[in-house]
This record gives sequence, C-alpha cells and structure tokens, in this order.
Amino acid sequence: MRRDERAVTDTGEIYDILNRCDTIRVGMNGGAYPYVVPMTFGCACENGRIVVYFHSAGAGRKWDILQRDPRVCIEADLYYQVARQAGGSITAMYESVIGTGTAERLTAQADKVAALKCMLLHYKESGFPVTSCQGLARVEVFRVVLEEVTGKRNL
Repeated sequence: MRRDERAVTDTGEIYDILNRCDTIRVGMNGGAYPYVVPMTFGCACENGRIVVYFHSAGAGRKWDILQRDPRVCIEADLYYQVARQAGGSITAMYESVIGTGTAERLTAQADKVAALKCMLLHYKESGFPVTSCQGLARVEVFRVVLEEVTGKRNL
C-alpha cells in the first residue's frame, strides 16, 4: 500500500468496515479476463479470521468459474464524499476492504442454513424463516475465509 497512513491493520476494524458495507464484489479468474460480480453477503469473525458468505445459483458463469478455480478476491467499500484540500486539490473520503481466499461450497444443510441466516442478519432480516424458504433446496452457498485481508481509509 503506497499510503501507509491510510492502512487499517486491525482485524476488528477491518471487520467493522466490511460489516457496514452493503455489497461485496467477488473477483474470479474468468479465463482470458477477470470476472467480477457484485453480491449480497454475510460476514463473521471466526477464530480471528474474517469469513464471508455469499449465495449462487447452481448454474451460470459465476458457478462455472468457481467450479474451475475457487480462488477469489473480495472487495467492499464505503464512499462518503469528495473533500477539497489546501492547495486546490481534492480527495475522496472512503473506507475499503480487500481480501483473498478460496470459495468453499457448503453442502451440509445445517451449514447452508447458518450461512444464510448470517446473510439475513447482515441486512437486518433475521426474522425470515430460512428453513421454510422454497428456494433453499436449489440455492448454493459459499464460504470464504479471508487468508489475506487489508483495509484502507481516508476520513
């Protein structure tokens, strides 16, 4: 990172930034070009590591790419405003998180339900009855433990 003073290194602070975001972007190795998809998500801290959950259909471009290469990059950000600076320049006020890991497909029903509940909690919809949802049998759920993660802010 070029601007060390903007680095966020504490895992708890990085998790806080991520938890306040409403969308992640999942970057994948799509072949000739990278492929990036904006996603709803859930997140948790487990054993000192940040874990991200997202869901997918069991078919389509994202599904096909993850089956070939489950390594992903997760990006999330909060943009606040542009601020004028002394000397006539401007800067963006923001917080962001970038992490990498491997997307693990959850196959056990209990794991899928727990991950979906985590996602619903993230969007303040924890009262939704996941286990009685008609789409539960068809949805695929992925878990990504962020092996490397960085945060950055300019406030």
